[in-house]
Amino acid sequence: MTVLLVVYIVLVGQRAVAFVATGIPVGIGIGVALIVVAVVGALLLVLELRFGVRITRLGARLERDGGAPDDVVPVRPSGRPDRSAADDLFPRYRAAVEADPSDWRAWYRLGVVYDAAGDRKRARAAMRTALTHAP
Repeated sequence: MTVLLVVYIVLVGQRAVAFVATGIPVGIGIGVALIVVAVVGALLLVLELRFGVRITRLGARLERDGGAPDDVVPVRPSGRPDRSAADDLFPRYRAAVEADPSDWRAWYRLGVVYDAAGDRKRARAAMRTALTHAP
């Protein structure tokens, strides 16, 4: 997906330059708008990759420390996690975060359970909190 997005950004950038080169006010306006779209896309891509790298490092660190979640969420034949099984694990990990809100390990584990339950928004929020609390 990253490669496809980079190709898309490059193609949009090329079209933007072509529009600006026409010298026609409408073409210049479209070209500038496309440049903005390409820059925003590139920035979001860099931020997303940076987030992914930082979370991966944090997960590896947690695993080295022996603190990775030991619960296994069963998967359906499609390969997707069984949401009800993940929901059953949730109270334990939520209680750990409530017991010590500054523990990045608890936040990371909670993010893993949110992700297994299919709640990507809360998973990302928990992972961001883990990043802010990690030394």
